[in-house]
Amino acid sequence: MNERLAKIRDDVKTFWSSRSKKQKTTYGISLLAVILMASTITYFLSRTEYVPLYSDVSTAELSRIKEQLDTLGVPNQVAAGGSSILVPKKQVDELIVTLAGEGYPNTGTIDYSFFSDNAGFGMTDNEFNVIKLAAMQTEIANLLKSIEGVKDAKVNLTLPSENLFFNDDEQQASAAIILNTNPGHQFTEQQITALYNLVSKSVPNLATEDIEIANQYFEYYDLVQNNDRFGTSIADQMSVKKTVERDIQKQVQMMLGTMIGRDKVVVAVTTDIDFKQENREESIVTPVDEESMEGIALSVQRITETFEGAAPDGEAPPMDDPTDNNTSVGEWNGANGDYERLEETINNEVNRIRKEIVESPYKIRDIGIQVMIEPPVADDMASMPAGLQADIEDMLATIIRTSIDKDATDELTDGDLNERIVVSVHPFNGKDIEMSTVTEKIPFWIYIIAGVLVLVIIVLAFLFIRNRRQDEEEEVEEAIEEQEEILHVEDINEEQETEGTLRRKQLEKMAKEKPEEFAKLLRSWIAED
Repeated sequence: MNERLAKIRDDVKTFWSSRSKKQKTTYGISLLAVILMASTITYFLSRTEYVPLYSDVSTAELSRIKEQLDTLGVPNQVAAGGSSILVPKKQVDELIVTLAGEGYPNTGTIDYSFFSDNAGFGMTDNEFNVIKLAAMQTEIANLLKSIEGVKDAKVNLTLPSENLFFNDDEQQASAAIILNTNPGHQFTEQQITALYNLVSKSVPNLATEDIEIANQYFEYYDLVQNNDRFGTSIADQMSVKKTVERDIQKQVQMMLGTMIGRDKVVVAVTTDIDFKQENREESIVTPVDEESMEGIALSVQRITETFEGAAPDGEAPPMDDPTDNNTSVGEWNGANGDYERLEETINNEVNRIRKEIVESPYKIRDIGIQVMIEPPVADDMASMPAGLQADIEDMLATIIRTSIDKDATDELTDGDLNERIVVSVHPFNGKDIEMSTVTEKIPFWIYIIAGVLVLVIIVLAFLFIRNRRQDEEEEVEEAIEEQEEILHVEDINEEQETEGTLRRKQLEKMAKEKPEEFAKLLRSWIAED
């Protein structure tokens, strides 16, 4: 082993000592360039990229967060200005969840966890109402900050005071919101409507008309009231159809993914939606007492007539219609007798109901759900748990039964539901698992550096090969010259200058100065012979 190393060392020394100064300089610069390029690539690939974990927090809060990160052993840096803390990019999501469980950050805000941490008998109603209002404002602000394009939000709520006495005039809440949006961000009409609805549904008795939303530049986001925005065009109808199908698909995918795994279930949903909009007015009259079919008596009039004796001229008095429900008729025998008449008029009041009905702009008339499931062991169909497919079909049947409009179709039977549900069990060949593996994208500048490095290596290899060929040619020429000097013997006899000797001298001079042309000349002579 030592002899082999010694031989390699001697060969390297011999090779290096046989090189010229120019060649040694070229080799040294090339080696230095390769080492520098490799060091640069290694540095950029191995360095840790830091990104902000929290921004715009107080110094005291930042100090507590940094102490918590140091306790967890996470490398961190405080950004310039002391309002942000930086952590490795790969750990941001995990740290947000971990620190949220510890209650960070909580600078300047009161959330609903305050009640569980500070609940006690010493809190007055006024204190409780103030803290409750602050918590609601904080939660709504956090809800708005989770929307893309919103950096921060300030919410000011005005809630009606509770009254112990009943009052027909119901007090309404109001809200004023300032959004700190990203520069140049523009909300669409649909997004503005979503903002209003989110705030309205978060506060009791808060209508969208009592909400004002503006950005940091005092530009107001007005809610466009358009009751006929559904179904006015093919694009709107297709958008509604896709939204309904996507919502149902998301619910089914989440439910089944939790049960058997997200990468083992695929869901497709198709719907048939009726976009007809109907406005109608109904006037309904119903009795107050449905059992007796009678109303409330507003006024009653009774008329009573009686007569005894003989009728004038021996004629009987006129008899009323005995079919009249409000008249009683007495007996009359011949020309003498008794007569009695009772008339009663009652004005009853009934329930009068007037309805103005605006039907929903769309109704789900039919739904079809297709589900493909992969067994726990992809190639083993027997690994599918018994009864799981039937349970899935029952759950899908419940979703269809509750989602289809009751007026659009009759009561669905089990056979009808089976026609709308397809559950297929087989392995997924060539499946692409989403969200299970995270692939990091290589930055573009790395490709540029790698290309430059390859180009440098190619150029160095070309120069090395060319210099080596030149060195070999020089060695061959030196060997030829040395051999010619050895073989050359001076003739002591002066040779007489003739045409033959002159031609020989010219050929010798040509062989020394222009060996390639001399070789061509020899080849031509040989070819002629």
